[in-house]
Amino acid sequence: MIQHAPLILDIAGLALTRADRRRLAHPLTAGLILFARNWQDRAQLTALCADIKSVRHDLLICVDHEGGRVQRFRSDGFTHLPPMRKLGELWMQDALAATNAATATGYVLGAELRACGVDLSFTPVLDLDWGGSGVIGDRAFHGDARVVTLLAKSLMHGLLLSGMANCGKHFPGHGFVKADSHTDIPIDRRSLKAILADDAAPYQWLSTSLSSVMPAHVVYPKVDARPAGFSSRWLNDILRAKLGFGGAIFSDDLSMAGARLIDGREVSYTQAAVAALGAGCDMVLLCNQSVDGGQAVDELLDGLAEASLKHGWHFNPASESRRLALLPAKPAMPWDELMTDSGYVRALDFLL
Repeated sequence: MIQHAPLILDIAGLALTRADRRRLAHPLTAGLILFARNWQDRAQLTALCADIKSVRHDLLICVDHEGGRVQRFRSDGFTHLPPMRKLGELWMQDALAATNAATATGYVLGAELRACGVDLSFTPVLDLDWGGSGVIGDRAFHGDARVVTLLAKSLMHGLLLSGMANCGKHFPGHGFVKADSHTDIPIDRRSLKAILADDAAPYQWLSTSLSSVMPAHVVYPKVDARPAGFSSRWLNDILRAKLGFGGAIFSDDLSMAGARLIDGREVSYTQAAVAALGAGCDMVLLCNQSVDGGQAVDELLDGLAEASLKHGWHFNPASESRRLALLPAKPAMPWDELMTDSGYVRALDFLL
């Protein structure tokens, strides 16, 4: 009996195909991540999410919807949310006003997504703004870990008010390196002491507030030769044991360049998934592999099933409990009702 569903996959279009339904019904599927290609309007998105839940009610519907340039749904009533740097800039003028704006942002973000059936957004970004990372850039709140922590906690409070969990990323920090792990393998040569003092500090300060964490596809050679998402030292010894985090851990996208080279050799998606799960991830993401028929998705599902039989990885009931804890605990407010809700209308007034 399957006790642990670890795979977050995706779909190609605006509605489920027969192949999508088969993959979503697979006992190793934990949920799916939506992209802009899966969006036409609110009615279509709401119908799609309802259809996904009809396949399996426990599937976790996720999206990267942070604000700024990383916001998948931008039309048909969705509020255009600011990049997180705007909140950091407001902090420099009025810190308490910035925390209030961050909570409003989190509430609007979460409530609008939930009204359409989305369960979780992979936010907030906890990376520090060191000034050199193009892929992080204005997605970061600030360069000071203390400011990042307080603004992220305020945004997470807003998400909580909407009934949505959160995901801090990219542990232990992607902001210092210039390379983009989507296309390269970034290397951060700082010491563990330096990383813990700056970039990883928000994870300790938020250890009781974070629902989930996504590690970076970055190599920190003074700590471990493997990228953080494939490193038991980073995930178990540091994130869980030292920093006290108890929530779910997602891998970043296994199709990114930073995930395809482990221990100096190129690996398959199955090998990458098994390595991530073995290192301490509860769930793994494979993105953008459904658009050409989904052969890679099927191969990964088959590969994980075979690996489990050969004890390449083990079903983990604790991981499944962490996954289920990310599902919303209260019903969502329907869109039309949300639009006239006093809390939502008030939150809009405090957005930047």
